[in-house]
Amino acid sequence: MVLGAGLGELTAAVIAPASSPFAVIGGALIDAAPTWAKDTAIALFGTADKIALLTGIGAVLLVIAGVAGWLEARRPPWGAVIVGALGIIGAAIALTRAEASALAWLPSIVAGLVGAGALSWLIRVFAPRTSPSIRADSSPTTGSAADSGPDRRSYAQPDRRRFLILAATATALGVAAAVAGSALRAGTRSVATLRDALTLPRAAKAGPAVAASAELGIPGLAPVITPNTAFYRIDTALVVPQIDPAEWMLRIHGMVEREVTLTWDELVALPLEESVTTLACVSNPVGGDLIGTAVWLGYPIRELLARAAPTADADMVLSRSIDGFTASTPLEVLTDDRDAILAIGMNGEPLPLQHGFPVRMVVPGLYGYVSATKWVVELEVTRFDRARAYWTDRGWSEEGPVKLQSRIDVPRSQANVPAGETVIAGVAWQQQVGVAAVEVQIDDGPWQRAQLATPISDDTWVQWRMPWTPTPGEHSVRCRATSRTGEVQTPQTAPPAPNGATGWHEITVSVS
Repeated sequence: MVLGAGLGELTAAVIAPASSPFAVIGGALIDAAPTWAKDTAIALFGTADKIALLTGIGAVLLVIAGVAGWLEARRPPWGAVIVGALGIIGAAIALTRAEASALAWLPSIVAGLVGAGALSWLIRVFAPRTSPSIRADSSPTTGSAADSGPDRRSYAQPDRRRFLILAATATALGVAAAVAGSALRAGTRSVATLRDALTLPRAAKAGPAVAASAELGIPGLAPVITPNTAFYRIDTALVVPQIDPAEWMLRIHGMVEREVTLTWDELVALPLEESVTTLACVSNPVGGDLIGTAVWLGYPIRELLARAAPTADADMVLSRSIDGFTASTPLEVLTDDRDAILAIGMNGEPLPLQHGFPVRMVVPGLYGYVSATKWVVELEVTRFDRARAYWTDRGWSEEGPVKLQSRIDVPRSQANVPAGETVIAGVAWQQQVGVAAVEVQIDDGPWQRAQLATPISDDTWVQWRMPWTPTPGEHSVRCRATSRTGEVQTPQTAPPAPNGATGWHEITVSVS
């Protein structure tokens, strides 16, 4: 099976990168998994959830390979049939994927046929068929009367050494094919080359200034602007879509007076605007790190929707990614004065491929599952009672306004802190509302006001700090924020599903 899987991956790299057998199976599992399974995976593995999934798929395939080998040795050809059937199933799934090409079925078929053939051949090597037992002192035609009964047959002894050599060779070839496929994909990703060669146009409207006092400069505290390489990534794409900007097009349709299409050249020729926005994943637990802030460059979505002229009874925009993901965003959020944009730039460079290149949505004030569609190619103006999106179909709320939250970054939970003067520091956020204050409580003492850094805007998180001179022993530290509207962060603990986690972030530290 390793040989088949490797050649399947190599075939995909040559003809259909999005239809890698692992990616096809993984994508189907992601789509089929219940909400609790997705939440558990993100909680356990965070942004490494895709690596964990692929590792799990590999482990399951190894188990299936063992079962298939056992069956093939005892009940041929059922082991080979199972392996071949997996290839057929993979091919059928590949054809249902949103990004399927005409040859999307071929990599899985190659994997199944090669895997089945290799398994059958190896089992024949290990346990050859029975053969007539020939006496040394007689010929097949002149035996004694005692030998004239039913044909005697004997089993050849399994050639274990030859089997192990051939099995190891097949495995090595499979691994080599998979590595070659990965290298081929990396070497032929002209989209990455095109992205690296792009020069972003100058913004017609600059974003808010990031004051020096917005950054407290405390080691261990999340930087106010998150580097692209450290920005969290949560999406459903196991294989990052490769979109040539010259071929990208956005279609706006549905409940509109006129359909609008937009090409890459038309988009970059528009008066682009710069904005600074904090994005947060709805799966982020209290105190979690699935959140980040970037300087974005793009064009207001409200201006494009104005061209299309939504009808009066429309109330939602269903955005679609090229890989089939959908998000449902309230129409009023995309048409008010917030910086909801089609973004092409992130922190002064074109969007990284894994963050939506060439174009994605950025919408302040909403969790990403209802707003931050990457690799976006379609905006369908519709209604909440007529269409449902990827995550709302899986039990999450239709609307996902970001909740008031705060987090302690320094010191880390379970840290050992030396006695003497130190600092407690963190971040707080509620996009589109803003943070007015952060308070800290040590053990069960009074709430103490922390010092806020200079906020960039109400659409970004803000750093905070509070000096602390702890006494030796174990201490609990918790924080809470107050919004600009006077709302105090709730102590009530709630999980991320269905519309975002709540509760106070609390850590325990030891002081020596």
